[in-house]
Amino acid sequence: MELICKNGLHYLRFPRLAEVPGLFHGFFLRWRVDRDGIMIPFNLGLGCGTPDKAVWHNRRQIPAVMGNNAMSVFARQVHGRKVAIWDAAHCREPHPDALKARKDGDALITAATAVLLFIQVADCQPIVIIDPVRRVVANIHSGWRGSVQNIIGATVEKMIRTYGCHAESLLCGIGPSLGPCCAEFVNFRREIPESSWCYRRPGDHFDFWQMSADQLAAAGVPAANISISGICTKCNPHLLFSYRRERQTGRFASVVGIQPA
Repeated sequence: MELICKNGLHYLRFPRLAEVPGLFHGFFLRWRVDRDGIMIPFNLGLGCGTPDKAVWHNRRQIPAVMGNNAMSVFARQVHGRKVAIWDAAHCREPHPDALKARKDGDALITAATAVLLFIQVADCQPIVIIDPVRRVVANIHSGWRGSVQNIIGATVEKMIRTYGCHAESLLCGIGPSLGPCCAEFVNFRREIPESSWCYRRPGDHFDFWQMSADQLAAAGVPAANISISGICTKCNPHLLFSYRRERQTGRFASVVGIQPA
């Protein structure tokens, strides 16, 4: 992955996805740099130990990175399988605060321009999908519950059904999240269906990165179009928040959007 620094913010991106003109994506790190070069926590999650005022300030920094006054749309995440659409009709609705738009679901899809789709994570997988042909983007929150429910397949199916996307055109990035090195599930026999035990690794660990890649492939996405960050949140405390490591912790954001023509 590439590390990008802009406006005092640091984020990671996939080079393959970044090559698509007019489309933005990034996984924002847990720190920003102020004008004096001091590192400041960059928590984007409410109710995670950071005062709300500071969180709203942090959220206001991200749209400027894309270079316009984009509306920020956040998912109401419940570790489910619901996929929500944000369409042009929503953009015509009055929103007194461009940071407070919400949709129920653990995955968001849009073809609207000047809209940033936000997913917040601290170990769960953030998965970005871009269709460079139909100009459609999706952002997925897939914890272990979302993985076993295959929210990825549900998202690709909805992109195809709603926007006429073709799976073979999709470019996908599986962002920083809990890796097989640290994804330990001692109660996996109760929590994870037996059909997914093939992803079990030594020590009751699971490789959810590979599970996600396989779910994308099963949905018709070519293996060459799937990128995996390979960055474990728990192993990188200097970069990312991790609930498994810290328990009381913030949230970093996965963001994707389409710039105006």
